[in-house]
Amino acid sequence: MPELTVELPESAFAALRKDPGEFASEMRIAAAVKWYELGMISQEKAAEIAGLSRAHFIMALNRLHVSPLQYSPVELREELQDAD
Repeated sequence: MPELTVELPESAFAALRKDPGEFASEMRIAAAVKWYELGMISQEKAAEIAGLSRAHFIMALNRLHVSPLQYSPVELREELQDAD
């Protein structure tokens, strides 16, 4: 797996009260959740990026107040029509 190096000020770790490893994990989760929320990636791909199982990713979505169901108004209308 490719490795990415990001330089951050020491104060960043203190702000979240995380050691560098925990901080990196939270950054992966936060990025994946945001990209999923914006519709840029699928839930499956977001879970992979976050380094989580799909079930744990859904729990992370809940923790970060993001719905696991990402539908546009048009998609939702189509889904509801198909349910009839």
